Parts: sequence; structure tokens; C-alpha cells
Amino acid sequence: MTASGDSLTRPERLDRLPFTRQHRKLLVGSGIGWALDAMDVGLISFIMTALAVQWGLSLDTLSWVASIGFLGMAVGATLGGLLADRIGRRQVFAATLLVYGIATGVSALAWSVGALIVLRFVIGLGLGAELPVASTLVSEYAPARIRGRVVVALEAFWAVGWLAAAVIGYYVVGGSDDGWRWAFLVGVVPALYSVVVRRRLPESVRFLERAGRTEEAEAAVRSYERAAGVAPVPSPPAPPEPKASPAELWQPRMRRRTAALWAVWFGINFSYYGAFTWIPTLLVADGFPLVRSFGYTLVITLAQLPGYAAAAYLVERWGRRQTLTTFLLGSGVAAGLFGAAGGASAIVASGMLLSFFNLGAWGALYAATPEAYPTRLRATGAGAAAGFGRIASILAPLAVPPLREAGGNGLVFAVFAVFFLLAAGASWLLPERRGTRLEDAEAGAGAPLPARAR
Repeated sequence: MTASGDSLTRPERLDRLPFTRQHRKLLVGSGIGWALDAMDVGLISFIMTALAVQWGLSLDTLSWVASIGFLGMAVGATLGGLLADRIGRRQVFAATLLVYGIATGVSALAWSVGALIVLRFVIGLGLGAELPVASTLVSEYAPARIRGRVVVALEAFWAVGWLAAAVIGYYVVGGSDDGWRWAFLVGVVPALYSVVVRRRLPESVRFLERAGRTEEAEAAVRSYERAAGVAPVPSPPAPPEPKASPAELWQPRMRRRTAALWAVWFGINFSYYGAFTWIPTLLVADGFPLVRSFGYTLVITLAQLPGYAAAAYLVERWGRRQTLTTFLLGSGVAAGLFGAAGGASAIVASGMLLSFFNLGAWGALYAATPEAYPTRLRATGAGAAAGFGRIASILAPLAVPPLREAGGNGLVFAVFAVFFLLAAGASWLLPERRGTRLEDAEAGAGAPLPARAR
């Protein structure tokens, strides 16, 4: 709440600012890490396709290569969120980049399926922890009136990373027998980038206040005010907050939003990772040449960018909940069309539709998730929801081979459509937080910002 007189709390001082070069620096700096994460996740779908040919791996074995990474992501997301609420967002963000960057580089030396599976688990630990922590950090600096749009812009870097993976898959993985090893070596870049994150990105002001580091919090706010040309105003001492426990996510005032978030995260993870991890391999299994399969996947991936752009506009126009629900419904329809597609043109068109709606839904979900919880629980709640969702990303790749054997691609994508629709229903139970303070998450949906903060 606004303090008496002319004083404002530090979060209120951040909320009143326009979008400045400091915001852009944080968005791009975090977004590069996000894109590197996406590149790593995307590369495995192309590498799996190459290994199926070179090592003669069955679909069942490949499903374990995919799923073990998601098991690591489930563990990493949960632990990363807990650590970010205890030692800081920036520290965990940098550590995750270091972990999965080194493990990805070592994967280039993988000598067996067993070794690759172990390394994929370690990679998953870093990948899973990064995403909820990065989105929390960005959401805590973004002005409230455009917070959703900024977080969707962060999520749009996922498309950049996935496009990079598609390009590497097409030109590097498909270029030679050792192409997949060179692709893994490219994945060492996040380890180098972790130094940039640690030195150049700011720590969350809200976290610094909770940790009693008020001088650092004040310096961070003033750097953003200077960038905006806004004079600083006095801030009262931050009120003490009780230490959070993960059990608080299921207390009566938090129970509904936690259950809804977990259900949405589960449904969207199952369908997204089940589909996009397997699309190149399924196309090859249906008779398309390896390089053509990669080319189709690259074109399908391009549709992610307009999906993010539409979601970024609509989360501040319609709100988080309506945007998320609409894009999940569109994803369900697109998944059904992809499963029924026959020729190459129909596959590419329905795949692009699936990319558009599915990645737009991801953008809206990442905008809504950090807003559901107060500061002391924000990273913990976001990490727990992401971690629960990763259980679905473990199960989905394992489910594809038996589903395809039972009913072909039509059954596979019909199941994905059902999970999208279930997630759409759950999304309607989320609180709508458009234009409200992050601090209002304690009470529920929150109240609109006062006029001077808009």
C-alpha cells in the first residue's frame, strides 16, 4: 500500500516508472539465458532423430532419453524456486546456467545411451530451475501496468532459442554423422553466459528488502529511477515478513490458485513436450527424409513468434486468464488438426497453428504464475507449479510410442488435445491480476493501482 505523505515503498517506486533502458537490459539479459535454455531443450528433439538412425535406437529407448531430462527439470524447478526465495533470484539464475551449460558440453563426449541419459538428468536440473526463477526476477522489476506484457516478451525468447535449435538441427545435426556432438558443444555457451548474469543483472528489490539488504535495494531502485529521469522519494522501512514454508501453498487462501496452476502446468507440459519433442522423429517414421523433417520443423517453429506477439498484446488487453484460456483452446483444436493431417502442406499448416497457440499460451502462463503469490512465496510457488508440470513432460514422451502403436498419430494428438482442453478449464480458476500490485497477491485478485502509479 502507498505510505502516508509523499513517501512510496520501493516496489511502488518501481511500479510508477516507464519502461526504461534498465528494464530493457534486464529483459534482454534474462531473455538470452531463456533462449539458451530453449535451444538446449529443442536440440534434443533433433539429436534424438539423428541417434535413432546412427545408433539404431528404438522409439522406447528414445523416449527415455527425452524423459530423463524432464525428470531433472522437475527436480530442478522445485529446488530452484525454494533456493531463489532463500538466497536470491540472480544467484540461482547464474548457477543454473553454469550447471546445464557444462553438462551439455560434456554430452558431446557421450559414448553410450546410458551415459547420455545420466548427463541429460544433470542438464535437466539446471534447465528446470532457470525458467521460474528468471520469470520471477523480471516480473518483480516490470511496472505493474505492463508487467504481463514484459513477462510474455521474456517468454518470447524461448522461440528465439527454439529457432536456433532448429537451425542447428538442420545445418549441424543433419550435416554429418558427428553433427549431434557438435550441436552439444554449442550448448556450452550458457556456462560462459552465467558470468554475465552474475555480474550485470540486478538482484530483486523485493528479495533484497526481505533479506534486510536495504542499501542494495535502494541503490537498485535509484538506478531505475535515474534511467527514467524520475526523482527518488523517501521509502518507509519495509515491514517484516514471516518466513515462508512450501506448505503455505496449500493453506486455504492459496489452495485454489495453487491447484489451478498445477493443473494448467501439467496439461500444457504434457501436450507441448509430447508433441514438440517427437515431431521430427514422427515425421521421419512416417517416411519423410531426415533433412526434410528438420526443415518442416523449422518452418513450424517460426509460428511461435507471432503467437507470443499476440499473447503479449492480449494479456494487457483481455487479461491473463482470458488470454490463457483462449490460447489453450486454440492449441487443443490445432493438435486435433495436426493428428488428422495427411499431406506435407496440411502437416506444416496445422503444425504452425499448434506453434502459434501453444507458445502464446505459454507466454500467458508465465505472466500469470509469479503474480499468484506474495514475495516470500513467489519463486517457491512458481517453481513448485513448474516442477509439478514437469512430471507431465516426463510422462508424455514415454506415452507417445504406445499411443502411436495403438492408434497412430491421430490418437497421439487427440490425447494432446484433451490435455490442452483440461488445462483451459483449469485456467479459468486462476486469479486475474492485470494492472494490480504484486504485493496484493496475499489477499487474492488484488485491487487496481492508484492513479499516480499508472
